[in-house]
Amino acid sequence: MRYGVLAVAAACVLLLFAQCGAAGGAPSGPAPARGGRGFNATDVMFLQMMLPHQAQGVRLVRLARRHAVRPETATLAAAIESTELAEAGGMADRLRGWRRPRTAPAHAHAAHGGMPQTSDAELRALDRVPDDRFERAFLNLLIAHQDDAVQLARLENRGGEDAWTRRLAERVTRSRSAEISRMLALLR
Repeated sequence: MRYGVLAVAAACVLLLFAQCGAAGGAPSGPAPARGGRGFNATDVMFLQMMLPHQAQGVRLVRLARRHAVRPETATLAAAIESTELAEAGGMADRLRGWRRPRTAPAHAHAAHGGMPQTSDAELRALDRVPDDRFERAFLNLLIAHQDDAVQLARLENRGGEDAWTRRLAERVTRSRSAEISRMLALLR
């Protein structure tokens, strides 16, 4: 059921992003992120959306340290944390080099249906789950979170211009998809 809902939500996000085009904004409004020489608004938007997404992901995987999980799950969570922290550094550097802010104004992604996110309320609720049910709840929430990253990366690969950012998006797609497969196996 949850995966069906995720698929429908992802399709809606994709449709909303597709309507925004490579200019990065809705046809009737200003672009939320400007491009520049060698990069476009899609590149900027992707990095500006991924940075807070990565921060949410790091907060999520760090919850596994405080709860009883199998060693395989703890190892996966630590690997995800390390990867996402390293990627975030590169993304921030890229935006700084383009003289673009790390994040867009709060309303800038409204034309895209907002930014997919794991909410603070979801993280607090997960942290309160008893240890005998924590790992399953953790993996389910992390699967949904990583799927959001895949959807964002696919948008970059369809409309981005910057080669570095496109390669990052390809790595995100591959790594998060592999992580999702691993987590699904752990759930079985």
